[in-house]
Amino acid sequence: MTPPPSSVVHPLTVSPPVPPDHAAPGLPERFDSIPPYGAVFGVVSDFDGVTFHLSTPKSKTKILISINVKCFKELVQYGAEEVLKREYGPYIVSPEPGYDFSVQIDLEDLPTEQEARDELVLKLALLKRNAMAAPFERAFDEFNKLAEEASQYTSESAPQGVKEGGEVMSIHYREEEAIYIKANWDRVTVIFSTEFVDARRRVATLQNAPQVLFRNDPPLELQGVPGLQSASEGAISYRRYDSISHIQTFRDYFHYHIKASKRERKTASGRTFRVQG
Repeated sequence: MTPPPSSVVHPLTVSPPVPPDHAAPGLPERFDSIPPYGAVFGVVSDFDGVTFHLSTPKSKTKILISINVKCFKELVQYGAEEVLKREYGPYIVSPEPGYDFSVQIDLEDLPTEQEARDELVLKLALLKRNAMAAPFERAFDEFNKLAEEASQYTSESAPQGVKEGGEVMSIHYREEEAIYIKANWDRVTVIFSTEFVDARRRVATLQNAPQVLFRNDPPLELQGVPGLQSASEGAISYRRYDSISHIQTFRDYFHYHIKASKRERKTASGRTFRVQG
């Protein structure tokens, strides 16, 4: 059993889903400012309902950055705390009440080099990405293990555990919607369960995109997983080994194009009406 060439991971340059000065408003300027420092307060939410809170509750020289994620308890089960400790170790503090994870930046103890400061701002802007990364990293590690085991067998002689792959990891990151991740010996499958309130918005295909399957019935990888009975839900499956960062933004990108297409139809309809009038 030899994994296909597409299972090889190619490193990608990742930009944060939100620019650093938006995900952490005023932070780059604050890093470059000189005393006396002013107070900081800001609450920012993204499309998935993730909330960021920036404040200086005790000292104007210490900025507290907190994040609240709907599915954080699920992420912890898949190793989110270990990933966050790896990324933010010396900056981690006890979570602010009402939030899942907090880091604190001391303006009097910043890296001296500008490049290191910029890297810190970027890392803070990727706080949500890193919190969501744990199940993907686990799936990729499991894929590597299964691929190594599979290389020792033919497709007929491989143990059942290798053929079936790893567990299905569920991330209920939005109301009535979830991401499911499953590692197999030849791929990592990422499945989006997405709800369309207006049936007219259902899109069966995406052109010029990686292989994507849309279906109303749950795919085989999700057999036995509860919560997939709603007729208004659809499942979108990726069967390509993709980047953790880019896969997280798929849902927003997908719905953006649906809404943009609907707006374009309305615009075209309005133009036709004016010409006829």
